[in-house]
Amino acid sequence: MSILLILLDSFEFLGTPLFDSKDFFKLLVKTAFNLTMILIIVRYIYYPVTKNKDYLFTYFLISLTVFLLCVLLDSVKLELGFALGLFAIFGIIRYRTDPIPIKEMTYLFLVIGISVVNALANKKISYAELIFANFMIIGVTLGLERIWLLRHESRKNVIYEKIDLIKPEKREELIADLKNRTGIDVVRVEVRRIDFLKDIAHLRIFYYENEKK
Repeated sequence: MSILLILLDSFEFLGTPLFDSKDFFKLLVKTAFNLTMILIIVRYIYYPVTKNKDYLFTYFLISLTVFLLCVLLDSVKLELGFALGLFAIFGIIRYRTDPIPIKEMTYLFLVIGISVVNALANKKISYAELIFANFMIIGVTLGLERIWLLRHESRKNVIYEKIDLIKPEKREELIADLKNRTGIDVVRVEVRRIDFLKDIAHLRIFYYENEKK
């Protein structure tokens, strides 16, 4: 096996080595470590709290893409400037039909940041420091989501026909009616728009995800 690796290391094509065993195995280890960190954050911290599958695909692929970009282009020696450029580009991502909510945007920034750190870590940064940095981020995120029991407030838009209940003095009665009809433990309501011609109101109801029936 070692002889085969030595032979592969010696071959070049257009001045580029076909296989660099040292760099290749280093890439494998760093990739596995980074994906493990992202898996912990996205699958075991973010998803159990939000129950939102829409962003799992996005987080994993953006993290992997940013990580490989940083690793493979590290030889350009842009390092800090390159990393900040990626933060600027991905930090303003907006989907055309569905803007990213602030919490999902925070997790997006988080997975990009971890990927950049893990990719650009060099000999000046010890493995102990790198592992500490990753688990510090994971620990703080886990603490905010689980230990401090910060509940995730979800929302839904509904069309409501009893416009006589949208008056401020009847807000409690409105919430009670919405709870009964939707089966959701509504905590607050926003009146978005009123259509007196059709006798309907567009409401936005808010509830805590872990209290949803």
